[in-house]
Order: sequence, then C-alpha cells, then structure tokens
Amino acid sequence: MARSIELSFEPVDNARLANLCGTLDENLRQIEAAFDITISRRGERFSLQGALTKTRLAEQALKQFYAGADEHLSPADLQLALIEIGTHADAVKSAPVLMTRKHDLHGRTPRQVEYLRNIQEHDITFGIGPAGTGKTYLAVASAVDALERDLVERILLTRPAVEAGERLGFLPGDLAQKVDPYLRPLYDALYELMGVERVTKLFERGTLEIAPLAFMRGRTLNNAFIILDEAQNTTPEQMKMFLTRIGFGAKAVVTGDLTQIDLPRGNRSGLLEAREVLGKVRGLAFTEFQKEDVVRHPLVARIVEAYDNQTARVARAAAAKAKEVSHAQAGE
Repeated sequence: MARSIELSFEPVDNARLANLCGTLDENLRQIEAAFDITISRRGERFSLQGALTKTRLAEQALKQFYAGADEHLSPADLQLALIEIGTHADAVKSAPVLMTRKHDLHGRTPRQVEYLRNIQEHDITFGIGPAGTGKTYLAVASAVDALERDLVERILLTRPAVEAGERLGFLPGDLAQKVDPYLRPLYDALYELMGVERVTKLFERGTLEIAPLAFMRGRTLNNAFIILDEAQNTTPEQMKMFLTRIGFGAKAVVTGDLTQIDLPRGNRSGLLEAREVLGKVRGLAFTEFQKEDVVRHPLVARIVEAYDNQTARVARAAAAKAKEVSHAQAGE
C-alpha cells in the first residue's frame, strides 16, 4: 500500500540542501531508484511516496545525507550508504576492519560481513553469488590485509582463461600480454587497494603473482594467500587440482557466479561440484551471496532478479512439459 511522508529541513541551509539533492536532483533520483519510491521537492520540503517501509528508509537516508552534506556527495559514497541503510545497519557495524589504502573499506551487507569473517577464520573459503556482490574485491582486500599484517608472505591470484561467450582467437605478445585480458579485474582491485607504484614493486619482488590456473599444477603454495577467481569456469579436475595446492600457512578464497558459466556445453562446473562435494567438510566455509548483496547501481540488483525470475519460469515450463509427455506416454 502506497503511503506519503512529508519531510522538511529547517532552518534552511541552501549549500547543504544543494549537496543533498545533487546537480538537477540527481541524488534524489538515486534514492528513488534504490528504494523504489517517488520524491517530490519544493525548496526544503520533500514529499516521499511509496511502500511504508521504503519511504521510512528513504526518510532516514535523506536525514543522514543532509546531516553530512557539508561537501559534495559522490555517486559512489551515495550508493554505498544507500546499501547500508537498506540492509541491517547493526549487522555491519561490527564488520572486520581491513588494513588497505582505503580506510573505510568494510562489509556493507550482513553476508559481506559473514564472508570477511569466514575468510579470516577458515583456511579455505568459497564466495558464490551474482555479479556486483564484492566476492573478488573483498577477497583481494583480505589478501592485502593479510600481507600488511605479515600473516602471509605473498599473494597469488589466478583464474581460468575462458572467454565470456566469445572466442578471441590468437592473441599477440608474450605470455603476460596473452593472459592479462583475463586477469585485468584482479589488477584493477590491487591498484585501487595498494596503489600502482607499490603493486609494481611487489610484482618485481615476487610478493605478488598473477597466473592462469593451468600454471598451478605441480606447485605447493606455503605461507601464501591464494585467490581463485571466476571459479565457475573451472572443470572438476581443475578445481581439485587447485584445492590440493594449498600448503602450510596458506589461505585460499574461491569466488564465482554459477549463473555465468562459460564452459563448453556439456562440461560440468568445478565450482558447482565443489559446493556439492565439500559442503560438509570441516575447515571450509561457504558464503552464498544474493541479489540483495549487490554493491553497484540499484539497477544491477533488479537485472539479476529479472534473469533469476526468467530462469525459474523456463525451469517450471520445462518441468510442466516433461510431466505432460510422461502422462501421454503412460496413457499409451
């Protein structure tokens, strides 16, 4: 049921009000999209219309942003704050603090907090869920944190070299140049968390290493933080090979999205099999992210939900068709 809430900021601070609303009220549009409500404004007076719980959250967001609107609100800060307001704020207040160049880096949703705790408390952690939930980024941040605290001696990042639904053909250059396109997201996270100059020096020393999964065979990795990204594109054999590389003093994180498998048709995902086989093994932890954990533009969560609904509809239609065929055959 739609409800309306009236909100006014008095005495009026025009500079703070301008920072709150953004250029051409773009911040208000972001708040509308995040909570699926409508905001009308006349000067310092706001009218919020939508579901009661959503309008209450939007009211809380407006008050919070107005109180902190001494400076311009960046789109990233706005989005992250909206995610925290929309989730259980109390659950993220006790999130582990990571030692990286980004001092405000922490879990934004209860599952992200759970994921960070699992990484700290277990030797092998699986992070499974849709795009935008922070699986890879938080894993890299945890690796940087472990290195900064001298808990590990090096960081190793790997992923299978599988194209996303297309064949790139021959790639020119040396080995590093050939595999860089597959590993670029990992580089981006490292640069943001440690700085380009420091990352470059650590690569030169061998403290940081990025390699295709195929190069892991035969190695034993001690005192290292290892991340296997895009694990949905591993085969069961590759997954077993990777997990058996873990040595003494090592910690591993495996991330992937089971809705974006790019393996050739008929090949089973190693991540899917690992979830089934290792679900009850002690010492391992699984965090299953949902669309509510997406830490990107609000539309990303809705896109994920739309595709999930379509997949469910197709599955129901296939099941109904199979049932009809079964009944028809039984009638014969």
